[in-house]
Amino acid sequence: MSYTTLWEVPDGLWERIERILPCEKKKGSVGRPALPARQVVNGLLFVLRSGCQWKGLKKEWYGASSSLHKYFQEWNESGVWKKIYRLMVMYYQKKRRIRWKWQAVDSKMVPAPLGGDQTGPNPTDRAKSGSKRHIWVDQRGAPLSIQITAANAHDVTEIMNLLNQPIVPRPKTKYQVQHLCADKAYDSEEVRTKLRKRKITPHIRKREYGSNPPPPPLESEKHPARRWVVERTLSWQNDFRSLRIRWAKKSSNWLALIYLACTLILWRMCSHD
Repeated sequence: MSYTTLWEVPDGLWERIERILPCEKKKGSVGRPALPARQVVNGLLFVLRSGCQWKGLKKEWYGASSSLHKYFQEWNESGVWKKIYRLMVMYYQKKRRIRWKWQAVDSKMVPAPLGGDQTGPNPTDRAKSGSKRHIWVDQRGAPLSIQITAANAHDVTEIMNLLNQPIVPRPKTKYQVQHLCADKAYDSEEVRTKLRKRKITPHIRKREYGSNPPPPPLESEKHPARRWVVERTLSWQNDFRSLRIRWAKKSSNWLALIYLACTLILWRMCSHD
């Protein structure tokens, strides 16, 4: 499935998120004229897509970069970006219905050269400062829950926090058993036990210890490969260059960019059957 790269907010998406944004300053008010809200969002989308610095924005296109950054932070502090992401998850549920039967979780470590909160030594990059994006998706790869941590946070300790934050409640009667796919970073009997208590069947790759790898699964335990959908969603996130490297010192600002990226991913999934 191929998608058209979005550099501006589509009309259909704008109609849904416009009511969540703060009211624009009325004409004739005292002080500098306010930037149109849609122009601000388009400027933020350009930063998210291109990975450029705020001062790299063209004033002729989006207005003063300092003003855009001010709007971005003010709206983030009032919870606008999270509300927009929640709205799109609900829209996805209404439009296409969340596929709960097969779910998947994964994470992605990224460099954080400027440091800040929610950063730590990256064990895969010579202990350089880094952060990690955690994501939980449905059977199609739609992002249902997002979390960020320091790069040295273990996936085993974060998976239940991720699953405890569903925007749409997980149905308890539609599917008697739901399945969750994960890689060997989540290999833990404690995690498996907690998942089974929630009527979720875990499908977690086992780690190989030394020269004694675990026995192959029985024929009755084999299932088609389904974890690739979460890896594809992480790849979709990487299409937004601002998510490949965390330049934001405030973790809340970086999380806001992830919310915006996932909003666009969900919109595209709803627009392409």
